[in-house]
Amino acid sequence: MSPEWVQMMARYNGWQNFSHYAAAKGLSDAERRADRGAFFGSIHRTLSHLLWADQIWMSRFDDGAPPECPISQSADMVKDWEMLCHDQAVMDQRILTWAEGVKPEALSGEMTWYSGAMDADVTRSRMLVFTHFFNHMTHHRGQIHAMLTAAGAKPDDTDLFFMPDNPPMMAPG
Repeated sequence: MSPEWVQMMARYNGWQNFSHYAAAKGLSDAERRADRGAFFGSIHRTLSHLLWADQIWMSRFDDGAPPECPISQSADMVKDWEMLCHDQAVMDQRILTWAEGVKPEALSGEMTWYSGAMDADVTRSRMLVFTHFFNHMTHHRGQIHAMLTAAGAKPDDTDLFFMPDNPPMMAPG
């Protein structure tokens, strides 16, 4: 793992969110909220959980504000579609800014945090935690991609090697 890998994954995250949110915008609100059998049920609820997870991990990485609700409420954290789009765009920029500042020494050692899901303090290697951060995004985006496709939407390819040199990102607003 290197700072360049972290930065690449942050760009990939932003690019994939751009693709998935653009595809989801083409659906009706009812289609985005329909239970499609995924872990969090709908496209909207899965996107809300993903934003929650981004917020909780980034609060541990950059000491910014954590989400205002526990993980048990993450899928319903942001009910309004436009607000969800805005908040994710802001988060994607926060992740990219953080990634651009990662130095090699930030990848070594361990970090400790309180996990509400485990109700305990947890200590793990930074490389494992950063890998989990990006892997968690990919895991749920795979679910979102499948739900979008089943709904007739057309998100972009997800293969990392298809990512443009300067991938498009969502803009707040």
